[in-house]
Amino acid sequence: MNKKSIFILLITLMTFSGIAQTFVSEQRKNSRVKTAYSEKEAIVKKLLSDNKIENFNIDIYIRVFKQEKIVELWAKSKTVKIYSHITDYKICSSSGELGPKRLQGDGQTPEGFYFINRFNPYSNFYLSLGLNFPNQADKIVTAGTQPGGDIFIHGSCVTIGCVPLTDEKIKELYIFAIEAKSHGQEKVPVHIYPCKMTTENIVVLKKNNSSLITFWESLKPAYDNFEKNKTVPSFTVDKKGNYVIKN
Repeated sequence: MNKKSIFILLITLMTFSGIAQTFVSEQRKNSRVKTAYSEKEAIVKKLLSDNKIENFNIDIYIRVFKQEKIVELWAKSKTVKIYSHITDYKICSSSGELGPKRLQGDGQTPEGFYFINRFNPYSNFYLSLGLNFPNQADKIVTAGTQPGGDIFIHGSCVTIGCVPLTDEKIKELYIFAIEAKSHGQEKVPVHIYPCKMTTENIVVLKKNNSSLITFWESLKPAYDNFEKNKTVPSFTVDKKGNYVIKN
């Protein structure tokens, strides 16, 4: 690497570090975030330590299973590839039924592959982590209609299409997400499934709603890939709005 390349790399790292520190400091000015760290930081650190992750230099991955009403949290140090299962959070309330969100006001929780794109410490539901719904796949499928938006993982225990965890549990998850973002994870992946995508459950899904089976089967390879490798699979979206796993 020549001197010019090294200089550009250093400037990039310094710029990112400044942005990350600004993000953390702005978040921690909020009284709810301060309370979260005061009450839950030790718990968060212990959950990581129990999995031999000794600092906040982490990436995280979130899986949501609607039928089981579980939010799985996975994490890893940036120096390794394999994610460890950190903990599960119980979804304390739900609306709609199994199946993706396709129309504003339908009460559905989305299904598909998303990432956290908003941190809201001023939420009406205590703390909220916003998802990039509708994503590319949703926009293709719902072309010509209004699919809605503002889907969050949040506190409280009420919802219309979101994922509520209670105020106490969102404090923990919010810290995990803040630390992951501030340490360089720009897009925290959140994969939302109708259920655990076992072969047996796919059979049941097909019996209950055969019209969605092609969509659900496009989700299954990502589930299987992670179950096998414990690495987050990358994907593309085809012209019909189905997910295509790349690895």
